[in-house]
Amino acid sequence: MSKEFLNAVKKRRTYYGLSKETVISKDRIQEIVNEAVKYTPSAFNSQSARVVVLFGDQSDKLWNITKETLRKIVPADSFASTEERINSFGSGSGTVLFFEDQTVVKSLQEQYSAYADNFPLWSGHSSGMLQFVVWTALELEGLGASLQHYNPLIDEEVATTWNLPKEWKMIAQMPFGKPTFQPGEKEFSPLETRVKFF
Repeated sequence: MSKEFLNAVKKRRTYYGLSKETVISKDRIQEIVNEAVKYTPSAFNSQSARVVVLFGDQSDKLWNITKETLRKIVPADSFASTEERINSFGSGSGTVLFFEDQTVVKSLQEQYSAYADNFPLWSGHSSGMLQFVVWTALELEGLGASLQHYNPLIDEEVATTWNLPKEWKMIAQMPFGKPTFQPGEKEFSPLETRVKFF
């Protein structure tokens, strides 16, 4: 079992080339996300993670919002590469949006004032674990994904478009779909400089 888990960790990669072709059902994606949200650990068992999954046209809408938001701030003469990148995210079959509920974070800060400064940090740790779990689980099902961070630029319009609570702080966006090409070889720094055993 441990070997299977580590193999899944090793195989997870960033995929920028995606297509809308169906690999697994929406029901299966929903099942994966629900399981991930339910079982990924969080500080003080806060369960502060909030997730929105956008399929098809709804995902396209997200990336159009992102593109038009960036069009307003990226110089016109260098926008083509930005547009190409955003279009690659929009070419997938869906997007997972990760949020952290600030109501929960603030409640814990009030309840445990000695740790108040740490709760936003721990909230981020929990979100990172959830992102990794969802990413790896989607890849095990044959989907490719990448992790993007266009927040806070798009936060307000996303909240308005999908009628999300203002207390939900967006952390990341994960476009997914059928991979259209494999990523290149990954380079690793020597473990001797990164890990110590005593």
